Amino acid sequence: MGPMFIAANDWPHIAFRLSLALLVGCLIGFNRQQGGRPAGMRTFMLVSMGAALFVMIPLQAEGESPYASTNALSRTIQGVATGIGFLGAGLILQESPRKSARPKVKGLTTAACVWTAAGLGAAIGCGLWQMGLLGGLLTLITLSGVKRLNRAFVFMTNHGKHRTTRDFTTSDEDDD
Repeated sequence: MGPMFIAANDWPHIAFRLSLALLVGCLIGFNRQQGGRPAGMRTFMLVSMGAALFVMIPLQAEGESPYASTNALSRTIQGVATGIGFLGAGLILQESPRKSARPKVKGLTTAACVWTAAGLGAAIGCGLWQMGLLGGLLTLITLSGVKRLNRAFVFMTNHGKHRTTRDFTTSDEDDD
């Protein structure tokens, strides 16, 4: 059995993978919940662990060849990605403010985060926990750091134009 495959009675490895998937989902969900976004810790924890569960099933199933298990794993990952896409679509809202004819889209970043959490959970479920942890860290850096960089850039760009203080402020909302 390769390092990705896991025996059905290997409780420590099963618990490690599922717990780590929960932890990564929790960290991303906490970040989104702090910003008042529509999906929070519990949602992200369930998405990440659910993806890990789905990919662990073909890794435990004993087939006639490693090719059959790999093929089943590939189809499972495709199904998880598709299913999470529908969940993410439900998080995206389009609002049309009455004062403006331009519609405002909300929830794109949260939908992308749900999709990412599923990918991280799938990676961890496959035993690629280093990839899952690094991906989770990079996700958190993207959610927090890039937003701050964007604000600083907007401030520096507008600073030289002699505008009022009101023009320098940016909304706390990103695209959700």
